[in-house]
Amino acid sequence: MPEGLSPAELLRYSRHLLIPAVGEAGQMCLKNASVLLIGTGALGSPAALYLAAAGVGRLGLVDADVVDASNLQRQILHGESWLGKPKLASATARLREVNPHVTVEPHPVRFTPENALQIAASYDILVDGSDNFPTRFLTNDTAFLLRKPLVYGAIHRFEGQTGVFAPHLGGPCYRCLLPSLPPVGSVPSCQEAGVLGVLPGIIGSLQAMETLKLILGIGAIPLGKLTCYDALNSTFRNLKLNRDPQCRLCGDHPDIHLVSNAETNTPNICNPTTQTMESITTQKLREILAGNFKGLLIDVREPDEYAAGHIAGSQLIPLKTLSDQLANLPTDREILIHCKAGGRSAKAVQLLLENGFTHVKNVTGGMDAWLAENGEVC
Repeated sequence: MPEGLSPAELLRYSRHLLIPAVGEAGQMCLKNASVLLIGTGALGSPAALYLAAAGVGRLGLVDADVVDASNLQRQILHGESWLGKPKLASATARLREVNPHVTVEPHPVRFTPENALQIAASYDILVDGSDNFPTRFLTNDTAFLLRKPLVYGAIHRFEGQTGVFAPHLGGPCYRCLLPSLPPVGSVPSCQEAGVLGVLPGIIGSLQAMETLKLILGIGAIPLGKLTCYDALNSTFRNLKLNRDPQCRLCGDHPDIHLVSNAETNTPNICNPTTQTMESITTQKLREILAGNFKGLLIDVREPDEYAAGHIAGSQLIPLKTLSDQLANLPTDREILIHCKAGGRSAKAVQLLLENGFTHVKNVTGGMDAWLAENGEVC
């Protein structure tokens, strides 16, 4: 990379150069820095846009998904003309338009234990824009083993949180906050919980801010501090997070030494897959229910979701309680399972299959698909 800033860059970053804590030296730090963003979705979109606009010299993007219409409410990197096309193609084009001086490096793959270390090794900072727990654990473990700061963010409906995990700088890691995966069904999947579209813009922007502070070496880095935002009450609060001496990764006697472990190898619940799972559409479900159906239709959503509207004849068994109800379910009758969008029901089907049930099918699309087809609810 050439020394100094070009005349075009001096003009572009003139408002940065006016800040004593940044100036031309700081801008050169940004130009020489590299950041890897895991995900170009809700959180990755604002973070990537602001990091590119700020002049971070090299941005790596990891994403294997395509742009879907349901993304556009919050994933501001992408637009209508990119529907059905790779997110990385959309993100790369947009970021190069925002700032042609930035090098964008697309990695069109899923971030997995097999490729994580290789992808992340050449970047200074990791920014977590993932939407599921296995990838968050993987991003954390990768950052720890490579001794790189991890800028964390998470969102849920009207609430979000962000922080920096960097044990090598004296702070805790993500596993100090969450030692292991939450129980199945205890946390709605990314497709099912919902989120107000502007919320990831706020949290993703905070992630970009902490990343810039790390690069510039300015301000107080929130090591051991989780910033929580409540949009409905317009409040921010900070939670102290201490390093856990018993942490399996960064504690005094760790037993995790590889990025491949129980948490990182757990299937992503937002993209459940199984070779043995049978599925039916909501249209097929309607045909079955209109006939002489002798089986069970189980709704594994939460009670408040069920009360707001459910399919006639369905039986409510929330996913988090399903394992306790297995003894009460018939093994000789067909069981059809649905939820809101298909994630929790796929987990439920897998649970039943693993416990000897053979006549089980997942209703793909769940209540979202049922309502989209003008299906009646009680």
